[in-house]
Amino acid sequence: MRETVTINKEKPQYSVVSGVTFAQVDAWFGHVVRDLKMDIIYPEDKERVYPCVVWICGGAWKMMDRSAHLAYLSELARSGFVVASVEYRTTNEAIYPAQLTDVKAAIRYLRAHSKRYNIDEERFGVMGESAGGYLTSMAALVNDPAYDVGEYTECSSRVQAACPWYPPTDVSYFPYPTEADAAASPESLLLGKNTMIYKEDAMKICPVTYVTKDAPPFMIIHGTKDGTVPFMQGEVLHDRLEEVGCDVKLIAIDGADHADMQFFQKETWQRIINFFHDKLGFAK
Repeated sequence: MRETVTINKEKPQYSVVSGVTFAQVDAWFGHVVRDLKMDIIYPEDKERVYPCVVWICGGAWKMMDRSAHLAYLSELARSGFVVASVEYRTTNEAIYPAQLTDVKAAIRYLRAHSKRYNIDEERFGVMGESAGGYLTSMAALVNDPAYDVGEYTECSSRVQAACPWYPPTDVSYFPYPTEADAAASPESLLLGKNTMIYKEDAMKICPVTYVTKDAPPFMIIHGTKDGTVPFMQGEVLHDRLEEVGCDVKLIAIDGADHADMQFFQKETWQRIINFFHDKLGFAK
């Protein structure tokens, strides 16, 4: 049996480029350098430019895998975005602000190579989970040129929309019973100091510290039963942004724990797609 069909060409073909080096950083006690890499999903469409969403994986700043969520990120891309999942140094390699400078380096790289991947340089969003949600918030809120180090510093690392999932936002609210318990916490390892002892230094790495009325639109997603990053961490960032008049929405997922399956359902991702379309627009 034969069948001849006519297929309308309504959408572009999307391709995945894995392991793109966007920066080099010191490694092995400064004796060598290593590549930082990203995976990019982009439309092969030279007629238009697309908003770009940068994804940041979580893992308590101790571990991360930039390719772990490509199945979901591909659905986001095919709804009309370039999507890049970026690597950053973990706390066994470097303390803060290395993680933030890595993310900003990735954003600058994407802007510098916007023509290659059909990216609209003026429309960048950022999204991440847990430690990646923290870096999402910091990338959106911290615009000090001191954090733009490395290559392509002629390009901006600013973003125009942010969607952090269950982000740690204020270390002063983490309930460690003793200083000894706090010493081994992910936050202390990130800071390189005990956050209960060096409280002033700890607040300098908190997203809530950097909230201003100039912040881009935020959509925070957090489970109400999060046993790792308490729900109030999302609330405090939302409330601070709202206080200064920013465009912010908190999506509370009822009964969800940290990184629960509710975050990976079609309804959640449709809300994310709608948010980025609303704040970044569509292909032009």
